[in-house]
Amino acid sequence: MEKIKKLVNRETISYLVFGVLTTVVSLVTYKLFTDIFLKLSGNKQVYLSTVLSWIFAVTFAYITNRIFVFKSQNREIKAVLKEISAFFGARVLSLGFEEAWMWITVDLLGFGSKVLHIPFTSFSLDGDFICKIIAQFVVVVLNYIFSKLFIFKKHK
Repeated sequence: MEKIKKLVNRETISYLVFGVLTTVVSLVTYKLFTDIFLKLSGNKQVYLSTVLSWIFAVTFAYITNRIFVFKSQNREIKAVLKEISAFFGARVLSLGFEEAWMWITVDLLGFGSKVLHIPFTSFSLDGDFICKIIAQFVVVVLNYIFSKLFIFKKHK
């Protein structure tokens, strides 16, 4: 029970809340950009849209993580710039995972051409969007580990 109490605290809950919001930012901007770049040949719109949605999501995540989740007290410009570069640097690693995941699932395995029809509704999801959603689960976990252990660590 004590282990659960340690895991379920203000920081973890707020990270999950803002992680969900960051995921929404990522998915909404991804869908917007794939619609905008629809005419690109092959799956280029998938990769370009992933990078652009990443920029929006990471910027949103940095601001919310700094202020609400980890409550960073860094005020010196040098410390803040170090924090920002570490945050974006760690997110580049998760972007690498996400791009590799999209390449494997959309291009190699061909899920990008699939459409999932939601039963009993007129709603459907494109295969690349489903792959993007699955990738977000892994990305949230990776980003929490990076943020907690390396970026917003508490100084004693």
